[in-house]
Amino acid sequence: MNELIPRQGTNYKKLLSYQKTDVIFQITYYFCNHYLQKGDRTVDQMIQAARSGKQNIIEGCAASVTSAKTEIKLINVAKASLQELLEDYEDYLKTRGHGQWLPGSVEFEAMRKLGATHNDAEYFMNIVSTRPAETIANMAIILIHQADYLLYRQLQRLSEAFINTGGFSERMTRLRKDHRGY
Repeated sequence: MNELIPRQGTNYKKLLSYQKTDVIFQITYYFCNHYLQKGDRTVDQMIQAARSGKQNIIEGCAASVTSAKTEIKLINVAKASLQELLEDYEDYLKTRGHGQWLPGSVEFEAMRKLGATHNDAEYFMNIVSTRPAETIANMAIILIHQADYLLYRQLQRLSEAFINTGGFSERMTRLRKDHRGY
């Protein structure tokens, strides 16, 4: 009879993917408002892509109560939004003649380590507020790659759970069939 009860929704605030996307959103909001021209369509695009990365995790977790399929779709939308944002940051660097930090460089490795050990937006905003645009863009790129990896792993786990147990609809169908004797 417990199968009739929808499963508990995921507490999104505890997810590393959510925490990382919250950092990315706050950095992006700061970056756009300090380094891009007001009225530039890119400002809205970047802020909305960063927001979508974060908000779709929230919506996916809320939908998980009754639909694993919807949760998976929304987490994938979050991942896709971050890819759009990644391209915007890379375009910013390219169009202004700035270099993107490469794996193995001191800056890349230091930021990768910070991103792997911190998910607190306040921590990163203290750093961001003292750095030039090129540095902030590079920091965001690394954080986006880390969030992308976390979302990929999250999608893998959600897919495996769906295959093994199904979602609420699948459990209801199974119970209905069992009840009817099919």
